[in-house]
Amino acid sequence: MSTEEEDRSGVGRLSDRFDRLTWVQKSLLTGALLTLLWTQLVPGELERRAVVDAILLIGGPLTLGLAHGNRVGWNVNRTAVRNAALLSLFVLPFYVVGSTLPTIRTFYPMWETSAAPAEFVPHAIKLFTLALAAETYYRGLLCVGVREIGFKAVFISPVVYMIHHSSKPPIEFLLSGPTDVLFGAVDYKSDSILPSVIAHGVGLVLLDWLVLHDPLFDPTAFLRSLEWIPVPI
Repeated sequence: MSTEEEDRSGVGRLSDRFDRLTWVQKSLLTGALLTLLWTQLVPGELERRAVVDAILLIGGPLTLGLAHGNRVGWNVNRTAVRNAALLSLFVLPFYVVGSTLPTIRTFYPMWETSAAPAEFVPHAIKLFTLALAAETYYRGLLCVGVREIGFKAVFISPVVYMIHHSSKPPIEFLLSGPTDVLFGAVDYKSDSILPSVIAHGVGLVLLDWLVLHDPLFDPTAFLRSLEWIPVPI
């Protein structure tokens, strides 16, 4: 057997093994492969980052899902629309307060921009693309997409989500795990990633917009109330 034939035979065996896996096993394996690829390929520049995230974290889960008749949370229904509004309203104060914190204002915007509409609007569209990609991967492929295993699907991605936030300000890193669980629970109940996409996307855009301006209020009193937290605020 030639080397080329052996290679084809090896690929065929891998394909057969993959086909024999359950949907949940395929989702988790694909999720692991995608995060490894993303870690190796993710660029620093926002425009290229949006393209890579769209290809890997949107295209990957959707391709697998559509091939198996699973929309991985890309559904819109009345419950999802209602929960999108409620979740966005719930997280809004966190973004507003967060925009006044010194560590957050030092870190954001992650990519250079200005408040001028001609510059900020394209910036906002790219940020929303990142949010859609993240939610398709975390809450779509790894949560709503595997809802057949029950509510425990909500707890699959928080550890990975926190790891991916390890370079963010400490307070954001600490909140990323609970945020992942909250977003996952709302999406699970909605059978849709729409709530987390809207809350995450609008939140990212709003945070950058607020940080580009003077704080909405003096955070001194709030900072004093959080002195007990063992991380910089």
